[in-house]
Amino acid sequence: MALLFTDAAVLPMTACGDVAKTFTGSVGIVGNRIALVSSVDAEIEAFREAHPDLKTYDCRGKLVMPGLIDTHCHAAMTLQRSYADDIPLMRWLNDYIWPFEAHQTPDDVALGMELGIVEMLLGGVTSVVDMYYYEDRCVEVARRMGIRAMLGCNYFDRNIDEVLPQIERAVELSADCDRIRIAAAPHAPYTVSPDNLLRGKEICDRYGLHLMTHVAETQDEVRIVRERYAKTPVGHLDALGLLSPRTIAAHCVHLDAQDIATLADRGVVVSHNPQSNMKISSGVAPIAELLRAGATVTVATDGTCSNNDLDMWEELRTASFLQKSATGDPCVLPAYEALKLATASGARAMGRSDGELGVLREGALADLIVVDLQKPHLQPIHDVVSNLVYCGKASDVETVVVDGRVVVEQRQVLGANLPELFARVDETVRRILAKIRNSQLVC
Repeated sequence: MALLFTDAAVLPMTACGDVAKTFTGSVGIVGNRIALVSSVDAEIEAFREAHPDLKTYDCRGKLVMPGLIDTHCHAAMTLQRSYADDIPLMRWLNDYIWPFEAHQTPDDVALGMELGIVEMLLGGVTSVVDMYYYEDRCVEVARRMGIRAMLGCNYFDRNIDEVLPQIERAVELSADCDRIRIAAAPHAPYTVSPDNLLRGKEICDRYGLHLMTHVAETQDEVRIVRERYAKTPVGHLDALGLLSPRTIAAHCVHLDAQDIATLADRGVVVSHNPQSNMKISSGVAPIAELLRAGATVTVATDGTCSNNDLDMWEELRTASFLQKSATGDPCVLPAYEALKLATASGARAMGRSDGELGVLREGALADLIVVDLQKPHLQPIHDVVSNLVYCGKASDVETVVVDGRVVVEQRQVLGANLPELFARVDETVRRILAKIRNSQLVC
């Protein structure tokens, strides 16, 4: 069935210079591709005539735009939302996060991923770059829920021999689904040895995968890497040959001038996680400097333990405001440029060519969202892009399409029974917490 979204404020994310960012018109979808983006009545009517069985959405008072792309997430950590807050980082990891994860089963991770995907879809996130354990089990969840995903199989030195077969299994399970892609995800250059970083690179080279990792997130990480290898984290990864356009570097908070130049020169995708960085006191990433250097910068939520939600609208607002505050320049990262980080730029993290994803143009993949503008916090509309970035909320998203398929309609996630999902999550968390308490009693 073809889809047609009519009489909408259309935000294609393709405008340059002084060209108008939006226009009133229609967007048509055939299969998994956008087939019409137009304000011309004759073209819209011709689309109707060519597809008599189409489903039409009246979008008066609404905006149609590309779906948002979250380029660094640990979606299954929804099970740990608000479990460990206001705690120093190393205590947070050692006393709470890692013990919780030690008691999770693959089924638990799949359940957490399902809850995370529901939250993201309802907020207009159509693509996610995820990084966690048992991602081979999450292939089925992502396929069933309809989201576009790059699933990064996370490993440390201690579990690499367990995870590398999972990467191969995930590649096999996703081979017939272009919507799902797999990546290797060594945790960080201070938790994974050079040899095991190179083992991750080797499997990426073998299967044509992306590689993602946390980079220069904290000052402690920079200090540890310098002590061990006499280089910054960026310099260390570059010396190993791990930096390329197929590398996603999350955080990148503590960079020097050479690091910034290297990331830009190698075409690395930098995933900026402003709220997570703020919450765990990592610092402020030099996003303005990275953009000036020509680096590819995107925006992401990180996981729900260090955020505590997967709301990309909040992340966009924070990203822009934080750079203005940090640089003392109110003109840094204006609204439209911020929105590009979560759409057109984010598409590069997904391994997509320019114009194939993160934009509304004929021939592009049909990932789009409908935003209801008839909300008090979105009125009046002097500048609709500013309203979206500085006032928008996840709850403003009404309809979501991924790969030509409607996955959210009128704020309802199709194919998901939310009360039943919440009950399973509650039961699972209670079981894990009981195991943690019992293990502590034994110790």
